[in-house]
Amino acid sequence: MGIHQSYAVFGLGRYGTAVAKELVKGGAEVLAVDTDEELVNAASAEIPYCKCANITEAEVIRQLGIANIDVVIIAMASNLKASVMATMLCKEIGVKTVIAKCATDLDRKILNKVGADRVVFPESESGIRLAKNLLSSGFMDIMELSKDVSMVELPVRPEWEGKTLMELNLRKKYSINVVAVIEDKNVRIDIDPEMPLQPTMKMIVIADTAKLGKLA
Repeated sequence: MGIHQSYAVFGLGRYGTAVAKELVKGGAEVLAVDTDEELVNAASAEIPYCKCANITEAEVIRQLGIANIDVVIIAMASNLKASVMATMLCKEIGVKTVIAKCATDLDRKILNKVGADRVVFPESESGIRLAKNLLSSGFMDIMELSKDVSMVELPVRPEWEGKTLMELNLRKKYSINVVAVIEDKNVRIDIDPEMPLQPTMKMIVIADTAKLGKLA
């Protein structure tokens, strides 16, 4: 995922609006949809493409062009029926990634069963954090340590395979510091800088948030 993907956000409550605004701020193409015209009008000042529509209807999904969207975020945890219908319709027309917000663990299981690729609890993952995850292509996870510094789980890129951290000099090139390496679910913090990196490895790095785009 990343800035070059297209996104749709269904539901413009606090969570959905935060996701959509953060994606727009990051330069992504975003379509925001809600059945409440007042919410749509309020969001349109910061989210250019806002529509008032019922996304539980197949014809509406088709007319909105959702089949051409890469990632759909369904942010309607208070309405399980609508979330289920939207998830099913999106998967039926071929949307590659559907992320649904849920209210309970039972809702999570139901949404997974009907095709959601990922289900999030708003209490544990803020809308802004989800958007940053989506925009940071190639990042497995992202956590803001401060306004300017983030911790990211990063896969070993193909061009890094077989090379050592000393050879790559990631600190100089990308302003990142590798603090741990994960391999076979084992986390190692005593990293040998002359150890060749393998494609099965993941790295935990601390990076300048403003320069994360260089890694995408």
